Amino acid sequence: MWLKKQFGGHQARLGQLGNLESELMERVWRHGEISVRALHGQFATRLAYTTVMTTMDRLYKKGMLRRRKLGKAYIYVAALTEKEYQERLTHHLFGMVLHDIDNSSAVLANFVDAVSNTDEKLLERLDQLVKAKRRTLRRSEAC
Repeated sequence: MWLKKQFGGHQARLGQLGNLESELMERVWRHGEISVRALHGQFATRLAYTTVMTTMDRLYKKGMLRRRKLGKAYIYVAALTEKEYQERLTHHLFGMVLHDIDNSSAVLANFVDAVSNTDEKLLERLDQLVKAKRRTLRRSEAC
């Protein structure tokens, strides 16, 4: 499931998107600008037009989509690129881990285990990044 980016106020917060919202966002990212009618055409066998329309409106209100009027219909476009969204999501999730003192060690240990089980080169890269960050921090403390 995707997480949404809510805009408003000085602090934006992230929250969870439903399966349908996630699926529609993936289609919007793939197509760029798209109307509800065009998007519904891809789901016509399993979703009502009004379901797609309501979900797109909900994504607009959550700040995930922008829209412009074209005749009587809206044309929707993603407010963030998929890459921008993934970067913000990653930043948000790591922020949650680092601020949960009780569970941060377990989460980080599980992350390292998952990386080492998947890709030893990635584990080596992670080790290099940690060492480089330590060197940078030592240099800034010396100044």
